Amino acid sequence: MARKMTKDEWQKFLSEGTRTGKLSTVRADGSPHVAPVWFLVDGDEVVFNTGKDTVKGRNLLRDGRVALCVDDERPPFAFVVLQGTAEINDEVAEVRHWATRIAARYMGEERAEEYGARNGVPGELVVRVTIDNAVAVAELAS
Repeated sequence: MARKMTKDEWQKFLSEGTRTGKLSTVRADGSPHVAPVWFLVDGDEVVFNTGKDTVKGRNLLRDGRVALCVDDERPPFAFVVLQGTAEINDEVAEVRHWATRIAARYMGEERAEEYGARNGVPGELVVRVTIDNAVAVAELAS
């Protein structure tokens, strides 16, 4: 049996461990593009980095609409699907700040600076998604 998560529950779910998100962006021809992302929850927004010349970077610069799915594929199963609008920032100091914070989550504090320096460079972007809709479901263990 499934139940909807509260906002507090799904924000906690998104922030647990090193779950990656599957980000869907809109291609120029209107078709979807999906790519994995490392991300952080920052208040009521989701933040991640990408290169401006990647498919998702180019898509986001042209059309800021996104969907993000984060799931736990282990029983009892759960998922969160967010829809929102992306705001892009290419200021190198801001890119490096978020690249370092995100790296701390996924690579650990001991490697955060290394990854922040590698990913916080010109040509990279900080993407901040304002969440317009959330669907969050947790299966109840039997």
